[in-house]
Amino acid sequence: MTGKKEKSKERREKRLQEISLLRTIPYSDHQRWWSQETIAVVTGANRGIGFEIARQLAAHGLTVILTSRDTSVGIEAAKVLQEGGFNVDVHQLDILDSESISNFVDWAKEKYGGIDILVNNAAVNFNIGTENSIEFAKQTIDTNYYGTKNMIKAMLPLMRCSSHGSRIVNVSSRLGKLNGRKNRIEDEELRDKLSNLDTLTEELIDNTVSTFLQQVDDGTWESGGWPKSCTDYSVSKLAVNLYTRVMAKELSERPEGEKIYINCYCPGSVKTVMTGWTGNTTAENAADTGVWLSLLPDQAITGKFFAERREINF
Repeated sequence: MTGKKEKSKERREKRLQEISLLRTIPYSDHQRWWSQETIAVVTGANRGIGFEIARQLAAHGLTVILTSRDTSVGIEAAKVLQEGGFNVDVHQLDILDSESISNFVDWAKEKYGGIDILVNNAAVNFNIGTENSIEFAKQTIDTNYYGTKNMIKAMLPLMRCSSHGSRIVNVSSRLGKLNGRKNRIEDEELRDKLSNLDTLTEELIDNTVSTFLQQVDDGTWESGGWPKSCTDYSVSKLAVNLYTRVMAKELSERPEGEKIYINCYCPGSVKTVMTGWTGNTTAENAADTGVWLSLLPDQAITGKFFAERREINF
């Protein structure tokens, strides 16, 4: 077992080195569909992965709107990037607050007319390792799933029409894999329904997380076949992954010139406040795939799940 862990660690480190090298290679002129007029919104961007995604997008020459639940913290974070010469704006945004979302949408529409990229990074996690803080389940589901979903629905009317298409990137997790060997939903019938795009709907996802929360309330969640590790966080990210697939199918029906491409990715276990600084990769490395998906020249990629610039199964 130790040998397998060593080899796995070596493969991960080798891949991270490859990604670090890839980041040093500039996009060619024919790949760069964006400019300073391209507007990217990053939620929860005052620290950690969100801040690094905002920094890297701005470094590529886009205009980035850094959002933060705490206004003063967001202003300070944006100031760091602005002083570095980056074109970064800032606005308050709490994805749990419908009024905050509405105010942000109105502001963005008035100031910029529309946006081109939305990175849904804002999230919470009260689980550490294999310990479950299940009493926080509702807050985790509300933030990570419903908050992300509400942001997508609110921002869709603002996403600008263009030949290259707009982009939505959802920061998610491998812990939310539907058919992973570990930490998956044990109910095979439910897994089959959630796996099948013909039966997968927003209503089914909502009902799944509602059932989970109901079982948390009545104390039966442990026998309900839910993931055993980081349960509430895993279920919330499972919902994000599934909703990405639902939206990709819906958005793919838009006519040419009005396309919106949506994908999700796992940043890995990152050394941030959320993990208690126990992760095995840096925020810089963790942000890379999110930035890469935001800027992909290949417009045909949508409804996919990635890690370290590689597609993985849901």
